[in-house]
Amino acid sequence: MRFTNRALGWIVAILLCAWLAGCASSPRGFWGGMLRPSRDGAPAAPPPNLAQVPDAVPRVEPIRVTGSTSTPYAVFGQTYVPMTDDRPFHEVGLASWYGTKFHGVSTASGEIYDLYAMTAAHKTMPLPSYVRVYNPANGRQVIVRVNDRGPFAEGRIIDLSYVAAYKLGVLRGVTSVVIDRITNDDIRTGAWMRDNNNAAAAMPLDAAMPPAAAPAPQPSPPEPAPVTREQAIEMFLQQ
Repeated sequence: MRFTNRALGWIVAILLCAWLAGCASSPRGFWGGMLRPSRDGAPAAPPPNLAQVPDAVPRVEPIRVTGSTSTPYAVFGQTYVPMTDDRPFHEVGLASWYGTKFHGVSTASGEIYDLYAMTAAHKTMPLPSYVRVYNPANGRQVIVRVNDRGPFAEGRIIDLSYVAAYKLGVLRGVTSVVIDRITNDDIRTGAWMRDNNNAAAAMPLDAAMPPAAAPAPQPSPPEPAPVTREQAIEMFLQQ
């Protein structure tokens, strides 16, 4: 069967559109112009000072209300409708993390993913957003900047960067967390800093400081010497 140049052009165009549509509906499938490797994991030689990496510092940023990050999208047959207003958001569920597989590749917002930056992914939260993530299992909390979409596994509500997961103590697997969005109004009024101070004050003592040492045992007073019969009679006569 022979095809004219025009017919071949239409066929190539249709196939290309179908391929791009499939990539666009896949979670982090073809963002940044390159396919990502199939396996994820931790870096082979992470730096030794990860605990000192500072949390994201909330600042007022305009919410993206146009483009692919703010329009409804579908992944694995599920449709998600991103938020486009500056509202509070509270959620309880499972946290996961992503690492070397996505390091250096564009996120949904177009920013480059850095596994050593305090960032995260959320399915519907406005981009960008600042979020306080609390791990009730150990009392730790971190603040991250949401600049990506995901995770798309059932029950998971946030995908943390490698360093954020390290600081929160969730690298061993999915962990139950509580997340609260910090609004631009919270940032303007400084409410997010007051909330941080309150959270630190409410932290269990065993999570904030080492247990106090037990007091040293005090020596018992010496027992009095026994009194003889003659000494007792003499003490009685002297009264």
